[in-house]
Amino acid sequence: MGVATKDNDIVKELFNGFSKLDRKDRLRRLQQMGALSREDVEYLMAGEALDPVLAENLIENVIGYFQLPMGVATNFVIDGRTFPIPMAVEETSIVAAASKTAKWIRENGEITTEIVGRNIIGQIQIAKVKDYSALEKYIHETKESLILSANTNVAHGLKSRGGGVNDISLRCIDRGDGGSMAVIHVYADAVDAMGANIMNQVCEYLKAPIELNTSESVTMCILSNLVDSKLTRAKIVVRGLEAELMEKIEEASLFAQKDPYRAATNNKGVLNGIDPILIATGNDWRAVEAGIHSYAARNGRYESITQWKVKGDTLVGLFEAPLIVGVVGGVTKLHPMAKMSLKMMGVTSADDLSRICAAVGLTQNLGALRALTTVGIIEGHMKLHIRNLTLSAGATERERPYVQKRLEEILELTKRITASHALEVLRELRTRKSSPPVESEVKL
Repeated sequence: MGVATKDNDIVKELFNGFSKLDRKDRLRRLQQMGALSREDVEYLMAGEALDPVLAENLIENVIGYFQLPMGVATNFVIDGRTFPIPMAVEETSIVAAASKTAKWIRENGEITTEIVGRNIIGQIQIAKVKDYSALEKYIHETKESLILSANTNVAHGLKSRGGGVNDISLRCIDRGDGGSMAVIHVYADAVDAMGANIMNQVCEYLKAPIELNTSESVTMCILSNLVDSKLTRAKIVVRGLEAELMEKIEEASLFAQKDPYRAATNNKGVLNGIDPILIATGNDWRAVEAGIHSYAARNGRYESITQWKVKGDTLVGLFEAPLIVGVVGGVTKLHPMAKMSLKMMGVTSADDLSRICAAVGLTQNLGALRALTTVGIIEGHMKLHIRNLTLSAGATERERPYVQKRLEEILELTKRITASHALEVLRELRTRKSSPPVESEVKL
């Protein structure tokens, strides 16, 4: 995992000044560090044209493609390995914030990760259980034979790769109408697949013997995205910071832990780092988000999935949540950009990808908390947003530098800028017959 073909110090050096380079030179740097091949660079420079036939085989009623900007977050050192992180995202400042915060961490601390547990979960629902005790006895007595049958007839591919179904349990849920619902949980190690399709097939397969050998009728079979049986953890340690800054970040973290209104925005900020990687690698980001949000509410109240604590002169951050991803099957192997993204990071397993996502999510969270408790969220975000405002106002390539400079001045004075400011600056510029002046009066 990581850019294995180059020494970490060489990769770090190649990341220096990365954001100041033009696109061609960025691609050349990525090729030098071994993240991209010559063929990859040629493909990207050609404009990444995708065959409509691919889209026709992915979804229905195809009319074309919707493209997102693809960037690279730099400076990440995770578990001692250096990574370029591909991110497909439209929101201004996400890639820049991730890169800046990763560099800050690299210079003052480290990022480590781990996976706890192996299993994804499938559910077999019996909406109105007739005899729970008899069903419980059946599951207990036949569990091993059901597991063997499922692995032999459905999940043999997973089993051959070291995974497969390995446990079955039973839950009783109060329906609220005096009756009970039974839910059978099926556990399986999906190895490097996300496992949704195979788990659904296993549950459907087990429906027949359950109905045949009990008096019960199965209502539905489906995987669960709340996979608390396989969690990804990331830890960031930063040293030598000012005590006041660390205390502010700790208090901001406590706010998100105690208040669900703040927790929702805090967790969205974490996902600002995770979702772009999932999209870039062709993973089901909706499933991951569902799992993370449901895990955040597991205690009966929506909470933060990150925590920051001051320990002496050290700031320690933790991320913990289910992060079920895949690197085989589906879009990850069909979409050329997804394949390239996985190769860029040197990812060879689902666990590798999950750990990277957790690390970037926690890094993004630290960057946001640092900004919120110091300069505020507006200054950094809006400075980058100026480019969007300039484009939306209709500025030409020649006009953009001037308009952006004036908007930066307005932001400095008023702490806010809007699309109206951009339009007014451009309108004033165009009324002048000569070259744009160095200074101009703009109504704020």
